[in-house]
Amino acid sequence: MLTEDGKHLYVSYDEYHNLIEKLALKVHQSGWEFDNILCLARGGLRPGDILSRIFDKPLAIMSTSSYRAEAGMRQGSLDIARFITTPKGEIAGKVLLVDDLADTGVTLNAVINQLKTNYPPISELRSAVIWTKGVSTFTPDYSVEFLPTNPWIHQPFEGYDALRPAQLLEKWKL
Repeated sequence: MLTEDGKHLYVSYDEYHNLIEKLALKVHQSGWEFDNILCLARGGLRPGDILSRIFDKPLAIMSTSSYRAEAGMRQGSLDIARFITTPKGEIAGKVLLVDDLADTGVTLNAVINQLKTNYPPISELRSAVIWTKGVSTFTPDYSVEFLPTNPWIHQPFEGYDALRPAQLLEKWKL
């Protein structure tokens, strides 16, 4: 649900999973055949996992991080892992790059530049995200929702960001 002022988008688990299914349909309906899915951790882990299951393709993971300041609400310096974790040797062929959103576009632009420079076995690369914000400098190949007001997206699992083991012990009385 988008707030009236357009500054916040609240997403339930059901909505989140429905959006991932719609993203899968967009990729499928394009007719593009790919060999691997490469998701960007953390935001792309859940969509990447689900797309990997739907398309029955191997899931590779590249870790990136930039939203660490102000409780994860302000983008800081971008860190990109030097290595990709994949179940089948080296990532190669046609690759679907998956993240949750194209926010500013900084992460996706940087990752794609790194992949094109450092991974010559990748013959074709396309990108898929759930949301694209109006301020993004990156235009993904596949996206479900365009957000012209650039809201902060409150994803359903964000409660875990502040949850600590001591709180779980109290909750579950273990």
